[in-house]
Amino acid sequence: MTKNWPLLLILVIYLVVGGLYAMVTPAWQVPDEPAHYNYVRTLALGREFPVMQAGDYDQRYLEQLTSQKFPPELPVHRLEYEDHQPPLYYLLATPVYWLVDGYLPLLRMFSVLVGGVGVVLLGLILREFLPERPGFAWLGVGVVAFIPQFVAMMAGVNNDALALTLLWLWLWLALRYLRDETSPWVLGGVLGAVLLTKSTVYSALPLAALAVFLRWRREGQPLRWAARQLLFIGLPALALGGLWWARNVSVYGWPDVMGLIRHAEVVVGQPRTADFIARSGALAFFSGAVRTTFQSFWGQFGWMGVVLDGRIYLGLLIFSGLIVWGAGWRFGEALKSGMEPRQRDGLILLGTAAGITLVLFVGYNLTFVQHQGRYLFPALPLLALMAAFGLERLAERKLAAITALALLAVAVVVGVAGLLGGDLPLWTLALLGAALVTAPTVAAVPSRWRWLVTLGLLIALAALNVWCLFGFIVPQLG
Repeated sequence: MTKNWPLLLILVIYLVVGGLYAMVTPAWQVPDEPAHYNYVRTLALGREFPVMQAGDYDQRYLEQLTSQKFPPELPVHRLEYEDHQPPLYYLLATPVYWLVDGYLPLLRMFSVLVGGVGVVLLGLILREFLPERPGFAWLGVGVVAFIPQFVAMMAGVNNDALALTLLWLWLWLALRYLRDETSPWVLGGVLGAVLLTKSTVYSALPLAALAVFLRWRREGQPLRWAARQLLFIGLPALALGGLWWARNVSVYGWPDVMGLIRHAEVVVGQPRTADFIARSGALAFFSGAVRTTFQSFWGQFGWMGVVLDGRIYLGLLIFSGLIVWGAGWRFGEALKSGMEPRQRDGLILLGTAAGITLVLFVGYNLTFVQHQGRYLFPALPLLALMAAFGLERLAERKLAAITALALLAVAVVVGVAGLLGGDLPLWTLALLGAALVTAPTVAAVPSRWRWLVTLGLLIALAALNVWCLFGFIVPQLG
């Protein structure tokens, strides 16, 4: 308990902030929330699993609802375009619906609690890399737990919280499996639950094969051992997933095992990438994609309509850049000096998971204009690891001095460019200056007091969440 109190503190603050989002965010102002809610309501009313059909998605009506902020006289029961989703989240949420009589804020709290389990699992994942240093994990976990967009999504009625939590549970078990501390049958059972939750986390399927390969390679096992391991993992996973796939084939026909073919037929009118590029050009598409993805990763709320002040995004961009900068130094040193096999294989597993997430995100956006950073959240374990390593490395005096010089050089370039352009970017220079001063100042803090700096950072991120809620979401959507 003494070693884990920072993680417990992070969890408590997350639950408080997440509870505020669940209770205060105006009704239906979480992406796709009405459709997810209607899925739960269908099950709660004792009906069969819903079937995706024509009329479940109405782009024009959805635009009317969002533009008018979901007025009470416009019902949301017509929005049922999430009916193709696997059932596990909705089955678990149904008793909660009965208990709270469908009251939206309390149903949201169910998702907040599930997300809290995910926060704990992030800590367990990071602990696998440096188990002898339990304090290492809480820095990375805190940064991820207080990403405003993450909190906003965890505080909505949707299957994201359960999907991420089960994926991270599986990743933690897979890291333990690499050390022969988890049975392949357990790994397969959790994988089956993942398959019953959301298709966006089906990345766990190839990751299962990767985990077996990594252990087979390191232990020098025969091929038949690897085949048995894959069988032990695959049997429970495919048995559980197959229950839903067989139902879909019986309803939608072969080969629509996920209901996605029917979904594509029903959901018409979404902005398409080819049309956007033809209208505005490739440069406008890619620049907008990068900007919107970054903004919506950190916080672009409602149905992507609530944008934060540009100075906040600028500060978050500098913060993100510093994390990548510090992590790059740390991983470069690790590659040069060598890593323990456990750490190397764990990094390969998390890196591959993040890579699959990125490929799926890019592939989806090649068809539809969906630059929503929340689709990258399955990669958060790797980003949490980068935050922990990167920020810790930045606090070392030598790199802090190099960082300050690098920030000074950037500030000079930005300032000169601004002067030549006739518009001096004072806020950019101020934020770069603040980062320039902060880096060596933190490095000068004695190591025994460094935890106070970390605590201050996490409190600042939690305060940013509250600011986003009461400074932007409520005023603009209420």
